[in-house]
Amino acid sequence: MRPAPPPTGFPFTAVVGMEDLQLALILATISPAIGGVLIRGEKGTAKSTAVRALTEILPPVDVVPGCRFSCDPAQPAADCPDGPHAAPEAASRPARLVELPVGATEDRVLGSLHLEKALAEGVTAYEPGLLAAAHRGLLYVDEVNLLHDHLVDVLLDAAAMGRATVERDGVSVTHPARFVLVGTMNPEEGELRPQLLDRFGLTVDVVASRDPAVRVEVMRARLAYEAGPAAFVSRYDGPQRELAERIVKARDLLGEVILTDSALRQIAEICASFDVDGMRADLVTARTAVAHAAWSGRTVVEVDDVRAAAKLALPHRRRRNPFDAPGMDEDQLEQAIQNSTPPEEPDDDPDGGGPGGGDTPDTPPPADGPEASQDEQSSQEQVRPGPAPAGEVVGSSEPYKARLLSVQAAGAGVAGRRSRAITEVGRVVGDRARVGRESGRPHLLATIRSAAPHQHARGRSGAGLTVRPTDVRLAVREGREGNLVLFSVDASGSMGTKKRMGEVKTAIVSLLLDAYQRRDTVGLVTFAGAEATVALPPTGSVETAVRRLESLPTGGRTPLAEGLLRAADVLRIAAIRDPRRRPLLVLVTDGRATHGENAFAKARQAAAWLAQRGIATVVVDCEPRRGVRLGLAGELAADLGAEYLDLGEVAAGNLVRAVTERAA
Repeated sequence: MRPAPPPTGFPFTAVVGMEDLQLALILATISPAIGGVLIRGEKGTAKSTAVRALTEILPPVDVVPGCRFSCDPAQPAADCPDGPHAAPEAASRPARLVELPVGATEDRVLGSLHLEKALAEGVTAYEPGLLAAAHRGLLYVDEVNLLHDHLVDVLLDAAAMGRATVERDGVSVTHPARFVLVGTMNPEEGELRPQLLDRFGLTVDVVASRDPAVRVEVMRARLAYEAGPAAFVSRYDGPQRELAERIVKARDLLGEVILTDSALRQIAEICASFDVDGMRADLVTARTAVAHAAWSGRTVVEVDDVRAAAKLALPHRRRRNPFDAPGMDEDQLEQAIQNSTPPEEPDDDPDGGGPGGGDTPDTPPPADGPEASQDEQSSQEQVRPGPAPAGEVVGSSEPYKARLLSVQAAGAGVAGRRSRAITEVGRVVGDRARVGRESGRPHLLATIRSAAPHQHARGRSGAGLTVRPTDVRLAVREGREGNLVLFSVDASGSMGTKKRMGEVKTAIVSLLLDAYQRRDTVGLVTFAGAEATVALPPTGSVETAVRRLESLPTGGRTPLAEGLLRAADVLRIAAIRDPRRRPLLVLVTDGRATHGENAFAKARQAAAWLAQRGIATVVVDCEPRRGVRLGLAGELAADLGAEYLDLGEVAAGNLVRAVTERAA
């Protein structure tokens, strides 16, 4: 017998060691105009727990009874599809947290035509989506960096405009959609595009504390909650009520907070000192400072409010390069505050608005400083299966724009921005039967054709069609897919020439930059000495791949066969985890195998084994042009059935060109 679920979720006030995250969520609920919160953090840091706990402290919402769009009885929306609401009654319900799954379709998010009513009754009936359900509440997207880009655009546009518009399939509907957008993500699985990252109002980096005392408190709280949820939750009834009341007071005070001209100038000077793009950073910082003042019980924005707002609103907006890690330089922020025009402070409040955490400490939190960067790097290193070979490290040059890397379209693929494939989004190229209650945008004409021949047998009389669920046909779409690009790099002593290794690294970094822009998955295998190492398992975190590549040393013997077999093993596991993402293997080597007996013969056997599996491969020959050339990489390419390139005959840019033109 399965145990009964706990009576309520983990209390928000019981969350330990996440003061910045809690403050960001509270400020976003006080002033939804801030634009929501993006929470970045490694796995297992209770990001989702904190977000779900937030709804327990939010005040209830007054709605019009029966309105699917949660209209406010005091100010019902004039264009509400369920309106007009004449002298509506009021009903109260708890604040709503709507979760958007990563695999959601655009129809599920925006809403769509009710197909069966449209065909059977001849009426255009709109079925609301998740945005309508989230109106006046919270919309939570776990792993938002894995969400399709076009869905992220839809979410952020609705969050910015406060309404959603649907124009498709004969439906033309506009409805209010004001919600607090909260997204969580693990940076190791890939970053959001800078354009989308900027649309989140606030961002918080969450890193598990390395302080044993804090970790003990986290374990003690969680174990106590699991042992007796009801008793544990009851212990926090008082703090929960106090926090909920303080949020209500802050909302009521928000309209009375004065943002002086000197405070505006200070915000502008701070944003300019961080060289942010556009004006969104200034506006979000100003709104956050006002919300922080209201949260602290003040009616005039002070320097503490500006400091707290800048720490939450600027870290993700100061990035100048796609591979630059987001973060906030605390010393630079303090220097910018000192050099800026101080806001007027007519009333000093040494208590900072009373107890409850409204003040922001002068010392930087661990999540934003160099210590956190070391912790994050340490956590990333834990996924590395083996040690890197010791030797000389050669850096790359400035990356350049890479041409499109693509594989021939065949079958279904993961929606992306690279190769042609049958995906969930794109232009309609056909139709297919719906499986069970499968969701997706229907193909109207094909559905009518499917139902029409059966009307007489179904005894239809009068207008309209008799439609059954088995008649529904879904559209087949051709779009772009994302791919897995796995680099297998020879890091042995024969690759130690600085010029050759520098050219190879520059080409790979350029391809990684292109993969970042196209949201591909990448991986890195290196081989040197006596073993092959998975320097980076397949991941969407291209930044991590660049860091691993730049720090790749060279030296030792060449275990070529081991490198091929390790690459094959990585691709095998990746195919199990994500069978729809097709791979492209890029092997960079001079072809020499010097580890073990019959090393090259074993490498050729491994290559033939790989070729039987039909993996698209490019072999880049890095053997020096001068002196005696053995041509071993060419033989290896023949065994692999791969494209062969001579690095001595082509520049790094030609390496990119040849790889991008390779098709399976």
